[in-house]
This record gives sequence, structure tokens and C-alpha cells, in this order.
Amino acid sequence: MTVQELVKKIVWLGHDAFRVEAEKRIYIDPYQIESGPKADVILITHDHFDHCSPEDVAKIQQADSVIVTEKDSAKKLKGDVRVVRPGESVTVDGIRVEAVPAYNTDKQFHPKANGWLGFIVEIDGVRLYHAGDTDFIPEMHDFKTDIALLPVSGTYVMTADEAVQAALAMKPALAIPMHYGAIVGGQTDAERFKEALSGKVEVVIL
Repeated sequence: MTVQELVKKIVWLGHDAFRVEAEKRIYIDPYQIESGPKADVILITHDHFDHCSPEDVAKIQQADSVIVTEKDSAKKLKGDVRVVRPGESVTVDGIRVEAVPAYNTDKQFHPKANGWLGFIVEIDGVRLYHAGDTDFIPEMHDFKTDIALLPVSGTYVMTADEAVQAALAMKPALAIPMHYGAIVGGQTDAERFKEALSGKVEVVIL
């Protein structure tokens, strides 16, 4: 699969929530979603209410759905829940899920010590990175990703300008802004992110 083919299978559900319609259907941080097609894999980055929402998980969970998350969220969820820490990986139905760090560097909403997550998911050879709630952190220089889903709102996460620096550090083929339009941030943050990366990294606003 090419990057452009996978992008067409990514559905933004608002805030940090996405559905990926690949061979296996993957949801990431479902929050305030409509009942939709059932999930094969559900990835939860951390236990804040707008990321770990058991009522939203229930809308898409089926008996054999696999949830991959960190220890705090795992306590709130039921079913086949697999706990990972940053640096660990798990393979679910042939899909490799790498857990990577996600934390704040200059604020206290997401402490590094909590072990909360971003994910790099390998789908038919394409590496999709969901940053979770994070600032631009040093580890990003080592992430190998083809498509990067990056927060741009500031306040709890990195700003659009900091997200630009993160994208330039990782050099994905394509970046998609997230974490705006629901709790904090707006369309102008996504537009500023796209404009700043013009000619450097392709940006698609979903």
C-alpha cells in the first residue's frame, strides 16, 4: 500500500479520534463519536476523558476487538485489553503496533512519568504515527513514520508552530493536524500548520 492509498482510508472523527479502514478496522482515541462500524483494533493513548471514553469504546467494540493501551486506561476498559509501555510493541491480527512516548515538556498535563502513549501502526508497509497528547519531544527525531497525525492546538499539547518543528524532525511523507475544533484550538491552527509546511511536508486537513 502507498501513503496516498492509506490516507484515503483514514477518517477523522474529531479531536484526536480516527478510524482507519484498512484490512483491519482500527480506531484511535474514539471520543464523542456516532455509533459506527465495529472495530478490530482500538488504540487508546491515555486515560483523560477525551481520549479514554468507555462509552464511546462501547459503540464500536465487539467480542473479538483488541484494545491496546497503557495501564491507567486499562483499568477503565473491558474485553481483550493489552497493556503496553513506551518502547514496547504488540502485533494484532498482523498489524504491528509500536508504543512510543507522549508527554509534556513545559506543562504538567501529561507527565512523562505516567508512561502515556503515542502509537506507530504499520499497515501494509506504511507507518502511521498518532502522537497522542504530547509536546515536541526529543524522541521524535528517531521516529520513522510515513504519515504523522499531530496535535496543533497548544494549551495541553504542542502549538501549530511546535507541530511544524516536530514534522520537520520526523520528515513524514504526509502530515495530518488533529486536536482542534473540540476542546481547544480551531481551524486556523490547522491552516497555520499546513501553510508553514508548504513545500516541505505535504499536509492534508481532513
